[in-house]
Amino acid sequence: MYMVSQNEIERQICELRQKLHLHNHKYYVENSPEISDFEFDAMMRQLQDLEAAHPEFADPTSPTLRVGSDITNTFQSVKHRFAMQSLSNTYSSEELREFVERIEREVGEAEFVCELKFDGTAISLTYEKGQLVRAVTRGDGVQGDDVTANVRTIRSVPLQLLGEGYPELFEIRGEILMPYATFDRLNLEREAAGEPLFANPRNAAAGTLKQQNSHIVAQRGLDCTLYQIAGDNLPFATHWENLCEARKWGFKISDKMQLCNSIEQIEQYITYWDTERHNLSVPTDGVVIKLNDFAKRRQMGTTAKSPRWAVAYKFKAEQALTRLNSVDFQVGRTGAITPVANLDPVQLAGTTVRRASLHNAEQIALLDIRLGDMVYVEKGGEIIPKITGVELSQRPTDSRPFQYIEQCPECGTPLVRFEGEAKHYCPNQNHCRPQILGRIIHFIRRKALNIDGLGSETVELLFESGMIANAADLYSLRAMDIATLPRLGEKSAENILHSIEQSRNVPFHRVLFGLGIRFVGETTAKYLAAHFRTIDALMEASHEELCEAEEVGEKIAYSIREYFADEGNRQIIERLRSAGLQFEQQNVEQQSDLLSGKNIVVSGKFSHFSREEIKALIEQHGGRNQSAVAANTDILVAGENMGPAKLQKAQKLGVKMISEEELIELLGNKIIEQNVVKADDDKLPPQAEQTPKTESVTQGSLF
Repeated sequence: MYMVSQNEIERQICELRQKLHLHNHKYYVENSPEISDFEFDAMMRQLQDLEAAHPEFADPTSPTLRVGSDITNTFQSVKHRFAMQSLSNTYSSEELREFVERIEREVGEAEFVCELKFDGTAISLTYEKGQLVRAVTRGDGVQGDDVTANVRTIRSVPLQLLGEGYPELFEIRGEILMPYATFDRLNLEREAAGEPLFANPRNAAAGTLKQQNSHIVAQRGLDCTLYQIAGDNLPFATHWENLCEARKWGFKISDKMQLCNSIEQIEQYITYWDTERHNLSVPTDGVVIKLNDFAKRRQMGTTAKSPRWAVAYKFKAEQALTRLNSVDFQVGRTGAITPVANLDPVQLAGTTVRRASLHNAEQIALLDIRLGDMVYVEKGGEIIPKITGVELSQRPTDSRPFQYIEQCPECGTPLVRFEGEAKHYCPNQNHCRPQILGRIIHFIRRKALNIDGLGSETVELLFESGMIANAADLYSLRAMDIATLPRLGEKSAENILHSIEQSRNVPFHRVLFGLGIRFVGETTAKYLAAHFRTIDALMEASHEELCEAEEVGEKIAYSIREYFADEGNRQIIERLRSAGLQFEQQNVEQQSDLLSGKNIVVSGKFSHFSREEIKALIEQHGGRNQSAVAANTDILVAGENMGPAKLQKAQKLGVKMISEEELIELLGNKIIEQNVVKADDDKLPPQAEQTPKTESVTQGSLF
């Protein structure tokens, strides 16, 4: 009997892997398959059989691993070799011209690469000797989550590179995307199963990428387009040439890129794609304009948060006209009622829109929205659909003014409306199901008790099974009970209980925020904790004493008194106290009085610190955080993608605006390092990574 040698088996396995990698690339990247699905599947089965019989030849880059695993993953935080900076945004031709003119003044004649700005979730892929070794999310730009197991399931991401000439070690950056067709299919499936719908393809892609079960990721049909390469010894000195070369290695590089030598060519590209983008299979929200030559990029340099050699031109929000068929009313955790419009399906910014926000009774009355109207729907920032107007010329002759509901749609309790509030509320907080669930979900949020492993679906399972009826019940859960629930097991139960145990160390102001007192947001909770120091002092405070605290007015004081007047709420607090939660304020060490007496608002995304860390720094140096821009605001610390309303109000009131970099300069780098790096050495990148000194590293210091 002829015996096949180990060498021959290994050769067969390697040959099959190589062929499958090639055909996978032809199908998912080039869209030009050379063999039938049947032939591909037959080769895959042959490889699976050989690998099962010979586990000694296992390879993490094998195409058989694309299906993912049902083993639960935990995401490790990984520091980026090159910081992932964000882009400066512009919405106007004037600002775009200023950008081009500034570059030409500093570097002379310039060539630009125009690319579509794909609307997904940023990813950094590391390849070593041609193999994918790590995939990391953007995170805070300095470090992100290792999601390699999930990214391996994405068919357009090469596990093993093709051809030759690639650096031994390099990173390539891009966007994980969910195609429109996949997004619509998933939402139809979720709707049929009674599950909450994804808001948009970007959120769906981001949520999928953070799934702890890579088998689910494999089924979601994600895509990946790459747009930036970073590393030592890149083959070419320009962005364009390197991306063209990367395409030969097997990467999915957009074929919509274009070289432009003037502002006129750039504007023509933008004008064309502002319309044509609607025919694409994946979401886009603008155009990125980059300086092509690496040497000229180094000459332009970067700020602390973004490169000076690139800018993102964002497309204006889209509108569509469709019919309003009915209105549903949703009940939030505070009892707030939100009307939601049900519409005839309409294509808007690449997705099918069936529902839109109507905000409140005042907005409905202001627009005089009626059932059967043809209404204009717009996506604010191309994310959340909202109704912005009515086409009165198409209004039915028998239409009648809309009648807002008077009772809670969930429990039937008569609605109330607080003075100065636009929304209606259900006051039945202890017996209205969505309010109970909403408060528990709010309690476990990252900015509150940060109980990881518990999501809204798991909370609902625990509630329906009778295991919890309020937040305090979480601290009585047992692993054996949790493990019996659908989609959970012993490992998930252990993770949940470990996170619950960790929540006992969460500081008082976050516990207070987690209680979900109406109108008490994150910032107000901090001021209350600092002012009253203990939960007992807060519970016993009079209306007048409450109003003496920072940012507490009549409405908030009334809400706090109402919350603590409820005996059920007091019982929950006592149970949480017995469970070991923190109900006393710890002293914050004062580092300086550089910001003493200053009221400061923090808004947007930042490169070196999270918003919470910046707020902590402000407090450590004598400043006071405000949640919104007001007449008494002294400084607005402005980050990327800051809300336009805050920006406009700050400009109107003449509030001084500073960047994260300017705040660091104001406080002094040494003080920043003492305050933050001691607490978490990975939060601030080394100076060498902030200010690259060598050509090879500079090529890699990309967003």
